[in-house]
Amino acid sequence: MSNNLLFRRSRLRLCLWYAGVMGVILSISGLGAYRALIRANWVAMEREIESIAGTLHDSVEPLLPPSADPTTVLRQLFPELCLNQHPCNRKPTVIQRHTMGISDRDTYYIRLFNHRGKLLAFSPNQPPNLSPTFNPQPWQTISTTQGIRYRQFTIMLHSADANPNPETQRSSWGYLQIGRTLAPLDAEKVRIQRILVSWLPLVLGLVTASSWWLSGLAMQPIYQSYRQQQQFTADAAHELRTPLASLLATVEAILRVPFSNPQDTHTMLRQIERQGRRLSHLIADLLQLTSLEQHSSSETFQPCCLNDLISDLSEEFLELATGSDIQLTYDIPKPLIYVLGNEPQLYRLVSNLIDNAIRYTPAGKSINVSLEKSDHTAVIQVTDTGIGIAPTEQAHIFDRFYRVNRDRSRHTGGSGLGLAIAKAIATAHHGSLQVQSELGVGSTFTIRLPLRG
Repeated sequence: MSNNLLFRRSRLRLCLWYAGVMGVILSISGLGAYRALIRANWVAMEREIESIAGTLHDSVEPLLPPSADPTTVLRQLFPELCLNQHPCNRKPTVIQRHTMGISDRDTYYIRLFNHRGKLLAFSPNQPPNLSPTFNPQPWQTISTTQGIRYRQFTIMLHSADANPNPETQRSSWGYLQIGRTLAPLDAEKVRIQRILVSWLPLVLGLVTASSWWLSGLAMQPIYQSYRQQQQFTADAAHELRTPLASLLATVEAILRVPFSNPQDTHTMLRQIERQGRRLSHLIADLLQLTSLEQHSSSETFQPCCLNDLISDLSEEFLELATGSDIQLTYDIPKPLIYVLGNEPQLYRLVSNLIDNAIRYTPAGKSINVSLEKSDHTAVIQVTDTGIGIAPTEQAHIFDRFYRVNRDRSRHTGGSGLGLAIAKAIATAHHGSLQVQSELGVGSTFTIRLPLRG
């Protein structure tokens, strides 16, 4: 296949299509997995923020008085927070570090607003240059000038003994904001992106290499079929050329050479007839073989009695075998054996095997044709004591135009299609044709056909 430009181009095209499709699938799958992973991390982060905000809310809200100095209240509740417009201790003591209840102090920050949206207090680690203006949106994503992003959640605080009134803001003590840096999440996103960018070309390279191998594997049967068609064309041309050349030479001789003896003309015409019949038989065999292999026959199967078929064929070939000094015998059981099939095709199947056995069995030898029933199968065997077939040749004898010994085949006649047609007929009848042979001992061809149900 590597020596044929058409198949190389087809293989390359198939490889590129396969690699392209797989590349698109892998890219979409990788992008989907990336988005799903980032989304899962994002949802987990928001749930964590909500959980921390809820814990602080439930801990702080019962302690909030309905009216008091906010500064005094916040100093009591959050001694670590920095009060707005007051000096801020950005290095809290060890005791102060454990009063807020948030474990990762570099990740989270807190901001407190009153019910009018005025900033009251904030944690020392809040993002720099963060706007003091209150934003009532529950979720916010903010960015600093350094490019660091933060995710912020806002929850309302109520005083302990206030009666909720949806028409006024008297029940609202203020707002609690919990925020956290998105730097770890962004770093994880970048890490995943680098993994995808670095591994995707490698995966695509492996896909391309496997695509080249798979395309070759997929095209191998097509290439073999193409080679068989090429071989068939060459063999058919060779088989047709010989009788055509002889026929044309005979016609040319008749036209150019004047024959005074009518017997010479008659001999030439008989030779033309013989070559014409040979061509006709060859073309008929080719058409029948093509019809069998394409299953284009419209004839339906009918019950066929193999006992009668074997008996008729044995008697028909008896004269030919006797003329060749070959003993032809047959063993047929008394119980009738029926199969569903096309009787002319089955007749051709067995006759090809008997004719082939007679052609390759020397004088003084014997041929036996037997029929028996085994389970749900009819078994026909044609056994000869002829020249035999080498083990290396047995796998090819059912190929079209294949001859074990071409010189001997020319001498014995035949076109090399008999066994190919026999194999095709057996296959068309849902059966099988096998051979067992040994050089110098003989051959046994076995036909197995399913019995009529």
